[in-house]
Amino acid sequence: MQPTTPLRPASKAAAAVVLAAILTTTSGCAGRQYGHLLASDDKDLVGSHAAGAATWNPLVEESVAKLLSRCPPTVQPVTFEAPSELSLDGVIVPSTLNGGPANVCFVGIENKSAEELGDFKEQLYEQIDSQINSNADFRGISRRMVQTALRETRLRPDALFLPQNRDAFAAVLGKAGSPVDYLLFANITSGTTDRNKTSQRDYTLTLEMVNVHTGDFLKESAKIRKGYSKSRAGKWWNYGVFDQADG
Repeated sequence: MQPTTPLRPASKAAAAVVLAAILTTTSGCAGRQYGHLLASDDKDLVGSHAAGAATWNPLVEESVAKLLSRCPPTVQPVTFEAPSELSLDGVIVPSTLNGGPANVCFVGIENKSAEELGDFKEQLYEQIDSQINSNADFRGISRRMVQTALRETRLRPDALFLPQNRDAFAAVLGKAGSPVDYLLFANITSGTTDRNKTSQRDYTLTLEMVNVHTGDFLKESAKIRKGYSKSRAGKWWNYGVFDQADG
């Protein structure tokens, strides 16, 4: 039996490189993450444990479009023809009652769902605000001015549903040169249905627009249902062609 020829140093190095490449290909590198840019027509990633872009983006687009389509773009007075200016605590400020875009004060987003919004809360605010400002019939008020007015009046957003609080809040913004026609509130809720290792969660985004001058309000909402399962076959097994979702 002939003795085995030992590998040369160069051969050992080459074998080590090949082995490392094989291990990297089959198992991947622990802790390493790769990224790539998405094209505008790429689908949003569907989250495996919580709502994500594929859920929130359509909810914002639908709910805002439905709400603005119902709101009158200019606020009309009840019993008199509006003057070109209004007086708020002795301060003369411009009025939008005679025409032009209506001023919308987006107060904030309240999350009553089963999930934490994380960084999506800020993005949802900006998406809603941007969609309002992209409509020629409406004009959003700066978020910084809204937050300053809330601090000055020492009011919580939900306290603005009371007429006296609403008037005080509008007066502060009016003095700053931003008269208010509408207050906009956003509310996120969810409902969860569990069946064994599969669950369904219904996400609802509700927008409520309050007319500062009359107290009238409009509400519109959008809903998306999302299923969660422990396997890739879960979607077919629970929502397949044989109505398996009936229990």
